[in-house]
Amino acid sequence: MIITIANQKGGVGKTTTVVNLATALASIDKKVLVIDMDPQYNSSMSFDAYDPKLSIYRVFSNEVKINNAIQKSQIPNLDVISACENLAAAEYELADDENRNYLLKDYLSNIMNFYEYVFIDTPPTLGLLTISSLVASDEILIPVQCEFFALEGLSKLIKTIDAVKTNLNTSLKLNGIILTMYDRRNSLSSLIEKEAREYFDTNVYKFNVPRNVRLSEAPSHGLPAIIYDLKCSGSQAYIALAKEFLERSIHQIGK
Repeated sequence: MIITIANQKGGVGKTTTVVNLATALASIDKKVLVIDMDPQYNSSMSFDAYDPKLSIYRVFSNEVKINNAIQKSQIPNLDVISACENLAAAEYELADDENRNYLLKDYLSNIMNFYEYVFIDTPPTLGLLTISSLVASDEILIPVQCEFFALEGLSKLIKTIDAVKTNLNTSLKLNGIILTMYDRRNSLSSLIEKEAREYFDTNVYKFNVPRNVRLSEAPSHGLPAIIYDLKCSGSQAYIALAKEFLERSIHQIGK
């Protein structure tokens, strides 16, 4: 199963969600691949796997075959394909390629037999890198920060997903919406949660990700938070989210 984690707004917890969900699933013996499609390469750094010579950009440029771009992470059962700064240029370099939206899907078809789950971390835009990720995916998972304009941005993203589903990938499904940076002491967080659950109903995950310093510290050590500090509230939230993710994925497969 291929899952894109996307939101056109930055700083909402996309990379944190990718890194920690992937780690949680790998820890229960699921074979997982993380593909970093963000030119800021934060997912790559979080696994201490940044390597521009073996990046997804090199794959798009036909300099490296995708199976040779796969790196082992320090987490058993978890592999990574790195991003790099040059990935930002891919949108312009591939502009004349009529198959550009399907390139990632074609590449992944060569390696999917080796993995149960592929997580794609995307940039905070709705350009080629995100669109091609959605075209390649079975499902999309959306982290949403508990702040004032969050739901307005989410509505726009849902429209984009619908357009991709209509024109490029009819099998794309919404896995769910994860509320991030939740602060129980802040009435705004509670208000955003209430509105999100009323409007999007069961599409919103039961568990929220709290504001947590340890989640922010972990990437600077090249580690997922679940490895850096298993007992912190952020890590415990992602462990609970991983269980719910599996339940939702099984439910989707059964449809």
